Amino acid sequence: MDYLNLIKGIGPKTKTYLEKLGIYNVNDLITHYPFRYEVLKRSDFFNLNQGDKIIIDGLVDSVPSIFRFKGKMNKMSFRLRTKEAIINVIIFNRAFLKNHLTINKEITVIGKWDLLKNTVVASDIIFEGIGDSVKIESVYHTTSGLSKKQLLRFIDDALKLNPKIIDYIPAPIALKYNFIEKREALNIIHHPTKAEDVKKAMLRLKYEELFMFMLKVKFLKSKKKNLNQGYSKEIDMEKINSFIENLPFKLTQDQLTAIDEIIEDLSSKKVMNRLLQGDVGSGKTVVAVIAMYIMYLNHYQSALMVPTEILAKQHYANIKKLFKDIDINVELLISATPKKEKEKIYEELEQGRIDLIVGTHAIIQDNVSFSNLGLVVTDEQHRFGVNQRGNLRSKGKQADILYMSATPIPRTYALTIYGDMDITNIKTMPMNRKEIITYLKHPNEIKDVLTMIKSELDMHHQIYVVAPLIEEGESDLENVNKLTRQFELAFGKKYKIGMLHGKMPSVEKTKIMNEYASGNIDILISTTVIEVGVDVKNATMMVIFDAQKFGLSTLHQLRGRVGRSDLQSYCILISDKDTARLKIMTETTDGFEISEEDFKLRGQGDLFGVRQSGDMTFKIADLKKDYKILMQAKKDAETFMEHNMMDDFPEIKKEVEGSFDLD
Repeated sequence: MDYLNLIKGIGPKTKTYLEKLGIYNVNDLITHYPFRYEVLKRSDFFNLNQGDKIIIDGLVDSVPSIFRFKGKMNKMSFRLRTKEAIINVIIFNRAFLKNHLTINKEITVIGKWDLLKNTVVASDIIFEGIGDSVKIESVYHTTSGLSKKQLLRFIDDALKLNPKIIDYIPAPIALKYNFIEKREALNIIHHPTKAEDVKKAMLRLKYEELFMFMLKVKFLKSKKKNLNQGYSKEIDMEKINSFIENLPFKLTQDQLTAIDEIIEDLSSKKVMNRLLQGDVGSGKTVVAVIAMYIMYLNHYQSALMVPTEILAKQHYANIKKLFKDIDINVELLISATPKKEKEKIYEELEQGRIDLIVGTHAIIQDNVSFSNLGLVVTDEQHRFGVNQRGNLRSKGKQADILYMSATPIPRTYALTIYGDMDITNIKTMPMNRKEIITYLKHPNEIKDVLTMIKSELDMHHQIYVVAPLIEEGESDLENVNKLTRQFELAFGKKYKIGMLHGKMPSVEKTKIMNEYASGNIDILISTTVIEVGVDVKNATMMVIFDAQKFGLSTLHQLRGRVGRSDLQSYCILISDKDTARLKIMTETTDGFEISEEDFKLRGQGDLFGVRQSGDMTFKIADLKKDYKILMQAKKDAETFMEHNMMDDFPEIKKEVEGSFDLD
């Protein structure tokens, strides 16, 4: 039964909002945990300084006025009468609250205090009022069209519906650690009253998540021991060496070592299950191409799945070039592929007339079937969940697996999380690449930065400019628009400036990127959507504003968008804070070293960029902070498997086995 349909207020439109948050059913809803908590206590008004956080009660003193920007942005302002003074309140994108803000209505306003303007820039408005009491409030990730209040009401209604809440911690383990009941933990996590209760609830929910994760890893390893008979393959070294010798570039020693390890896997009887980690631009793709070539020589099909359409098109174009002298049928399958063309591809894949398919998640849809899929490659593998990758793998019963990632993770964690995989690292860069020179600049030095940009533009090179991450209540569109206006003033008369952000339609984003790639745009102002999947060899400078707001690994990924040719390239980090941390970026371009530092400083959340549906995306656990819990969960999962306890807990067995299609 779809319990979501039973919750008042969740219709088709609201469902689309919930799906943007990864909520597709009641379980997703009740496990949409707060990302932080606000301890609400009234501010001491007369001791507030400029920029301080303010929490203040008052009565609405004026009818709110609304100013609408281009697009969906809006700003609402009104006066608030407090015990101490009458102050101004402005809040962004909450125009729907206007009818509730009637004169003399008691509210609590939370936001940032602008002492000079006697104004609160509000992040939230609470209608109950909190008085002098201390209250802990849950803060959730939400989306445009869905307020925090609505979301919490839906969560409460879901819990009241009394759906079957399955406890995935075996009773003996729950007793051993004296864990509270799962339903109680869920109620506490969404409606906390005391900090110590939150800690108990978090420990219980984190352990369950990590225990189940490690149990799935152990289960998969045990199954693969019984399913390790791969397709038989002949390795024609003469043809492979000829292919390598005819490449338009010379392979590095690390690439050759990686190829040797893959050949060893493919020539053995076991199914290959290898993680290929390599820095941005280190040449992982050509290694995968050689594995695909081996499959082609053995009359098996290969599939390459990537997270974005831009990246899929880029891989498709590059692979076609590499195979230009070989009679191999390569096709591209993405959401934007026309329906008639899709149907033709489906038919040719099933009949075995396509040797290699490159695509996004479009290649794991139910109506995609292969004749004899022999190799599955996923690029930026952490952006796909276990089930997504398992879905593709299941389309070839004995398919070999190669995962690729340009986001290296420390070996200790890799062995823990990817314990069922062999790991290959590519550390050396291609011969013709110059090391990217990185500068750290203060905002006061913007004139120097503009001079450096002009110098590159005068040499007919292209520039990336990355807008800062958004603050609560701001829009990434505002930041991109603001930077675009500033760069238009500085360079617009002579150079073409383009703008790119996540809210653009996919077709428009692709059009802008194609224009940039073809050299029709000189400066591209963008959010982090350009982090993965853009390869413009003429781009020689990456400028990142408010660099302190990004994790080191994200900065390294962004930096990797330049330096894609033999041209000297530069990265400029603009920041007035956290310069000790950012200094690491000026000292090394080694992604493995940077990932170690990032892991120490920030934990796993930022290592993998914006939260995506991937193995490393936990709903409540954090690999670094909760490493001790992970290690205990791993130990308990091993004991659980060793003692064959799965049959004693059918719900756990169903969840674990249901995550993989191993038939």
